[in-house]
Amino acid sequence: MLAVGPVAASAATAPQQIIYPRPESEHDSRYLYDWEVLRMALEKTRASFGPYELHQAAQYMSPARVTAEAAGPGPINLFVRATSVQLEQQFRPVRIPVDRGLIGYRLLLVRNEDLPRFAGVDTLDQLRRFRIGQGKGWVDVGILQAAGFKVVEGNNYDGLFSMLTVKRFDALSRSVDEALREYDERHEQVGFEVEPSLALYYPLARYFFTRRDAEGEVLARRLEAGLEAMVQDGSLQALFMTYKGPLIKRSGLAQRRLFRIPNPSLPPETPLARSELWYRPQESAGKH
Repeated sequence: MLAVGPVAASAATAPQQIIYPRPESEHDSRYLYDWEVLRMALEKTRASFGPYELHQAAQYMSPARVTAEAAGPGPINLFVRATSVQLEQQFRPVRIPVDRGLIGYRLLLVRNEDLPRFAGVDTLDQLRRFRIGQGKGWVDVGILQAAGFKVVEGNNYDGLFSMLTVKRFDALSRSVDEALREYDERHEQVGFEVEPSLALYYPLARYFFTRRDAEGEVLARRLEAGLEAMVQDGSLQALFMTYKGPLIKRSGLAQRRLFRIPNPSLPPETPLARSELWYRPQESAGKH
């Protein structure tokens, strides 16, 4: 029977096997930061939990395929995802936000010719007139719909950008860092802009999830210990700013008109009271 606490590392300890998903396509760079956080958390717990081996799954997978693999006998035993009540019931969450809640700050990717339409938005009701694109099954879909937005879902990540171009929806809602990175990677081929003055916010956390079995509990406890150590020594915040700080600065997030909407799918166990776990736009604006 597997223990769920730290184990003493020794030469005889078999390496802990961690298999995480490959992204949806060769152009999908969304998860590079997450896996760097994962590696650091595992390294910080090597002495107490022992050696590990980290592998990426062989095939590109959609989010739905990832959860199906992780829920069944497939090889994937860890993934990162925006949380919801349903997801936390099915899998074991590690309740330290990997991206410090940045995923809840949303910018809009829009067609260049539509920029004047968005420039006239002063209220949330005015923003609700636009159709918002999201990926099928993303937790954001329900959040936006509950707030009165019309949401158009796309079946795959890469296809969302084509859907924007052919006017299936008016704006693609993305987190701050995703929006700027995707603009850099794709705008010349697809033709869109980051809307410069607006932002949405809803409380949302991206967690590492493991299986709800003995091995999954061991891995979750290890990641909790590693991430807590990173929060306490400042290395999580430092890694966050290294990967995401330049994009946040470019976004001008602190100067945007910010519309706040609730997240009815946020689990009550979400550690909102731990302010050290959450990013605030004032950090990048130099206001503390």
